[in-house]
Amino acid sequence: KVICCDGAANTFINIGKMPMATIGDGDSISEELKDKLHFIQVDDQETNDLTKATTYCINHGFKHIAIIGATGMREDHTLGNISLLANYGKQADVRMFTDYGVFVAVFDSTHFRSFAGQQVSIFNLRQENYIDADGLLYPIKHRNFAQWWEGTLNESTTNTFLLKLKGEVIVFQTYEKK
Repeated sequence: KVICCDGAANTFINIGKMPMATIGDGDSISEELKDKLHFIQVDDQETNDLTKATTYCINHGFKHIAIIGATGMREDHTLGNISLLANYGKQADVRMFTDYGVFVAVFDSTHFRSFAGQQVSIFNLRQENYIDADGLLYPIKHRNFAQWWEGTLNESTTNTFLLKLKGEVIVFQTYEKK
């Protein structure tokens, strides 16, 4: 099932596909296309279109949600959408797939499937979090990353790694060794 944010529907239709629904504030979709689609207008300007679409999915019982094309073709959209994973991840298994890897929010100790040499970055969202990791090239022992960059550019040494934490982090894993 594909749910598009309003402007993304244009791209999806241009590759010959039709979304199950299209959701947003309507600022980047034509009235003609709204009429052709199952368009759900949500005027709330306190959230972005990705949040509107993800909330729709969660409210309709979707437990596993894959987000693609979340960059909005702007770096500020990209950062905002990645940070929102922590909000969505409390309600469903939500993963954001990019051209190079996948982002996921983590709230407790978690084992990850991996491969030796896979690049891994950990973005700490709360200053009170302390993180331990096993199976990464650069050890993490009871660290509190104060800045986003501090947990980046690590790599897995085996086919799994373990993050031990209580709090909120976002983990990025590449698809292939770079």
